Amino acid sequence: MSCEKKLAELGLTLPPPPAAAGAYVPSVRAGNLLFLSGTLPIADGKVAYTGKISSEPASLEYGYAAARQCALNTLANIKAALGSLDQVARVVSVSGFVNGVDDFADSPKVINGASELFGAVFGEAGKHSRAAVSVNGLPLKAAAEISVIVEIKA
Repeated sequence: MSCEKKLAELGLTLPPPPAAAGAYVPSVRAGNLLFLSGTLPIADGKVAYTGKISSEPASLEYGYAAARQCALNTLANIKAALGSLDQVARVVSVSGFVNGVDDFADSPKVINGASELFGAVFGEAGKHSRAAVSVNGLPLKAAAEISVIVEIKA
């Protein structure tokens, strides 16, 4: 089954690929790897999830949703770069950043929003290495940001 059909089964559609917000490009291909720049939780042209995340259940759910939106935007950038999500051989690595309160230790629970979406879309090929860290601020006060590396099919 194609990745885009899997997205449809999940009730999701890809947003327009977000434009670069600075002096960089959304992705760079090097051989069979596609390096995707940090992606924010943009929806309808603006940051949809802002602020600090805490370990409170509602805050963790909010952060999880922010990371999932980052993943959707990353998928849109992958499709823009490759023409189809089906060109992805595997998700290699995800670096996740959470705009957390002081001493926030639940970054992995937040970034699971991205990791679990990649797993749902790509199956086994969606399993990846990962870093999930809390930071004291992100661009545009975003709640989360991810940067991804994918392997491209030969």
